[in-house]
Amino acid sequence: MDRREIAALLAYIGRLDHRLVRTSEREAADQLAQWYELLGDVPMATPHGWDARVAARAHIRTSPYQILPADVARPWESYRRDRLARHSDPTPSVDPDDQAAWTAELAGARRAVAAGVAQPAQARAITSGRSGIDPGLESRLREIGSCIPPAARAALAPYRPARAAREAAVAQGKPDALGVRCGWCLAQPGEPCRRRRIGPDNGVRGTAILATPHPSRLDLATAQQDEQAQQPAMA
Repeated sequence: MDRREIAALLAYIGRLDHRLVRTSEREAADQLAQWYELLGDVPMATPHGWDARVAARAHIRTSPYQILPADVARPWESYRRDRLARHSDPTPSVDPDDQAAWTAELAGARRAVAAGVAQPAQARAITSGRSGIDPGLESRLREIGSCIPPAARAALAPYRPARAAREAAVAQGKPDALGVRCGWCLAQPGEPCRRRRIGPDNGVRGTAILATPHPSRLDLATAQQDEQAQQPAMA
């Protein structure tokens, strides 16, 4: 608030509580200077729910004590905290490689929300089905076939041989061995098979990840695939 808004606020409060009225010109000037010093960064009103007059009126209605600048500043700080707590930072529209612009846009959005100029951005809920997929993203996924581009998938293949072998088998129409539990090494679905390292005392010293699943696991996946293929035919 500027000095004119502070004066208007004091005049409004004076009509509701005569204890705040100052008859001396010097006392009125001192009162105006004090309130401006303490409330200069508090707006009179914002487009989204804040009004200093409402906060002052609420205090006068509920408290027997004479109103102070803190009785206006406190609700304003609560208003700011509440709005920031409900705000989820939207993804900036600038180039993410431009860190300065990225940070500046995030900070600017937060300041606008805290100041009551903009509404808090709510986090988008997860929707069921395909209705919530962005059309541009959906067309891009159809184009490349996966959220991981083929070039990146090929570059990662040497570092995850078990997954690469699984993807290659599925692409060729073969059964997904990692889709079932291994009865030999007890690997859970989605986990690669492991080879046990046995010590001289026949105790297990450790395990090593295998690039290919155990034959019994592959047989189980094949049987499961054949069973699923027969079900539509029987229906």
